Amino acid sequence: MKKNTKWKLSGEGLVVVIILLALIGGGLWYLYSTKAATDREAREFARETVKRLMVDHDRQYLETRLGPQAKLDLPPSQRDYMIQRFAQFGVPSQPIQIDESVTFESYFFEPRGIFTAHLNYPAQGATLQLATSHPVSRWQIDNVTFTTQTAR
Repeated sequence: MKKNTKWKLSGEGLVVVIILLALIGGGLWYLYSTKAATDREAREFARETVKRLMVDHDRQYLETRLGPQAKLDLPPSQRDYMIQRFAQFGVPSQPIQIDESVTFESYFFEPRGIFTAHLNYPAQGATLQLATSHPVSRWQIDNVTFTTQTAR
């Protein structure tokens, strides 16, 4: 009789181990799939931002997507000047080449992106660099840098 209860107890322990492994596996799958989705969203956000700023010259988009610190760093007059400068250059040739780099501060959480768009205008080239993050509920622009190259 004791042998039967011993086997019964070890079988129950095996079930618990299998359930724990399944939970850990499910948790890891969720974390990795969320990380991949977040990476994809970051790249889509950057491409959309480059299009809205450099092709559409959308001031309202810049206004709504700037993070709190970026709004302090770029006062409204400087934002207006930036959009006017983009409009002066016109629309860059398509497709726009973008170097994309997404990193995570704690491997799965706190994503940040650095995106560099290489813009080709008829008279000269330029570079737009965006720093982005996803602190709470949506992607935001943390920094915008526009650099022109020497005239061709």
